[in-house]
Amino acid sequence: MSPEESENALGQPQASPAVPITVSITRAVDPDRIPDVTRWVQAGVNLANRYPGFLGSGWVRQGADSVHWHMLYRFSDATLLEKWESSEDRRRWLEGGRELVRESRVEKRTGIEGWFDEPVASPATPPRWKQATSIWLGFFPVNLAFTLLVTTLLPDWNDLATALKVLVTTLVLTPIMAYWVLPGVTRLLRRVRFL
Repeated sequence: MSPEESENALGQPQASPAVPITVSITRAVDPDRIPDVTRWVQAGVNLANRYPGFLGSGWVRQGADSVHWHMLYRFSDATLLEKWESSEDRRRWLEGGRELVRESRVEKRTGIEGWFDEPVASPATPPRWKQATSIWLGFFPVNLAFTLLVTTLLPDWNDLATALKVLVTTLVLTPIMAYWVLPGVTRLLRRVRFL
C-alpha cells in the first residue's frame, strides 16, 4: 500500500483525503493601471469561482509605495487546481492581463501558511526551546573560557563591581557570539537535525 492510501474498516485500500493547495503569485503592477488591474483580478476570481474545488483568493499590495502585489488562491486538491490552471478560461483571462501585470514569482503550498505568509526562501523558525538550547550551547563554553581567562590574567577581577563585570563581559562576548559562535553552533546542530 502506498503512503497516499489508507485502509477502511474492511481492510480495503482507500485514497487519503485531498490536501488543499494554495498558489502564491507575486506580480508587478503599473501604479497608473491599478483600477484596470483590480477589474482584471476580479474577473479572474469570478472565473475561478465557477470551477469545482475553488476555496477563495486574496490580493494585497506589498506596501503603500510598492508596485509588487501578492495574489493567493486556493483549491481543495491538486487535481482540481490543475483543471483550473489548464483551462481555456484561465488562459484567456491571463492573456487579457498581459499588458497590465508582470508575473515575477509563483509558489504552491499545501499548508495554511500560504494564506498568511509572504513567500520566503528560508526554512521555518525553530521552536523557542531549540533556540534557547542553541544559545546556551554556544554561550556557556565561551562565557566559562572568558571568565577563567580574565580571572587568571587579571587577579583583581573579583574585586570589581558586579555591574562592571557584566558590562565588560557582555561587550566582549556579544560580538563573539553573534559573528562566530552562534552561526557555528547553528550549522553544527542543523547537520545533526536538531534545528
